[in-house]
Amino acid sequence: MSSSSNIAIFYGSTTCYTEMAAEKIQQQLQALLNIQIPMFDIKDVSLSKTKEFDIILFGISTWDFGELQEDWESSWGDIAGVDLTHKTIALFGLGDQLGYADWFQDALGMLHDEIIVKDCDLVGYWPNEGYDFIASKGLTDDKQFFVGLSLDDENQFEQSDERIKVWCKHLVEHFNDENLVKIP
Repeated sequence: MSSSSNIAIFYGSTTCYTEMAAEKIQQQLQALLNIQIPMFDIKDVSLSKTKEFDIILFGISTWDFGELQEDWESSWGDIAGVDLTHKTIALFGLGDQLGYADWFQDALGMLHDEIIVKDCDLVGYWPNEGYDFIASKGLTDDKQFFVGLSLDDENQFEQSDERIKVWCKHLVEHFNDENLVKIP
């Protein structure tokens, strides 16, 4: 593997589920692209570090009644000052579709709303199939897709690995189609 890439993963994680998802995504992408991909916990690294990368994956979880994960909440004001112009962005989120069915993936949608105005290319929308919830801010306007990979390790842990694998393959196809990353 080469020692660096223009891709990075930024995430916030309180209970380690989002961090574990980020690690699985990192492993999948590294294997598919044959490059090293750094990961950054936003608790420890400022979002301003995103300026060093062309492709950025953001991981966020929804807490309780549609609330942001604590590290994202602490950094929320920083998003406005982050320049994502001409960058490619993909989002992934974790939530509990049964315990919080009215707020499933709300934080994912809130992050999407902050980023979509940034003149960047948002990729990695995920089909709204195989989930059981009532409402979500994380859906596209037509309600057919989530605005990023949607994981529920509370109720569908056994499906997460396959969802990550499929999502990462789609991302790599997009990166290759757009000549963002050369696949060896």
